[in-house]
Amino acid sequence: MPERDGYIPGVPCWVDTSQPDPKAAADFYGGLFGWEFENVMPPGSPGEYFIGRIRGLDVAAVGSIPEGAPPMAMWNTYVWVDSADETAAKVRDAGGSVVMEPFDVMDAGRMGVFADPEGAVFCAWQPKQHKGSRIVNEHGSVNFNTLNTRDPEGARAFYDAVFGWRVLDLGGGSAWTLPGYGDHLEASDPGLRERVAESGGPSGFEDVVATSMPIPADRPDTPPNWGVTFAVDDADATAGKAIGLGGKLLAGPFDAPWVRMAVIADPGGAAFVASQFVPENRNLVTQEGVAAA
Repeated sequence: MPERDGYIPGVPCWVDTSQPDPKAAADFYGGLFGWEFENVMPPGSPGEYFIGRIRGLDVAAVGSIPEGAPPMAMWNTYVWVDSADETAAKVRDAGGSVVMEPFDVMDAGRMGVFADPEGAVFCAWQPKQHKGSRIVNEHGSVNFNTLNTRDPEGARAFYDAVFGWRVLDLGGGSAWTLPGYGDHLEASDPGLRERVAESGGPSGFEDVVATSMPIPADRPDTPPNWGVTFAVDDADATAGKAIGLGGKLLAGPFDAPWVRMAVIADPGGAAFVASQFVPENRNLVTQEGVAAA
């Protein structure tokens, strides 16, 4: 995949994990995905923020739990926007809430933390010097951001109002599309649409920016949330390595449409999905869910 140099408004562009012990979490993800880390916080700062890199390019980050945030490890999804302040107004108008008012992150960008009407938390990123993940869709980098929800129709209305997303039904789940995103990708990766069609991807798949899964009824304690999926070359090997590094296997590895995946929790408890692309599984139907992530 071509290296990324920025995104367009409405596209998830960055992920980080808030951790009670950022250094330990960095050791885990460095061992699991081969990330090399740099703490970018100034000396004497109350928290730490380790940016993970592959081939010297930013892919994700591990940071301290922000003051006032729930004392639990979790993964956070950031969506690229032109204005974090305007996004805050759209969130309120659409029935969501502002968890943290927009603020400047040094010279990296400006961000806000929001929740949709169900309470699923996400971030908006107005870039300055930091342009999001430079590598995606290869081993150890972000593959998808997924909303786990109990109210698909309510989520559809909210994210359409805030980001202009549309819904593409995939059977058993759905994908969020942003009209014009495929054109943006095609400009930097000529032939993308043709490859998607040749692989059997549904019409409009090149415009997909995120996915959505219903939270199973037998998981009443799972809160609506945004989860993250990382691409891996071998889901079984990744699951085994995660356990060896102190992580916990929550589900799988199991086969699903297009992929083989495992749901993993890091030593701090933050859950994520490791997904191996398996085109032979394109027509597979599975009953297993990934709402834990």
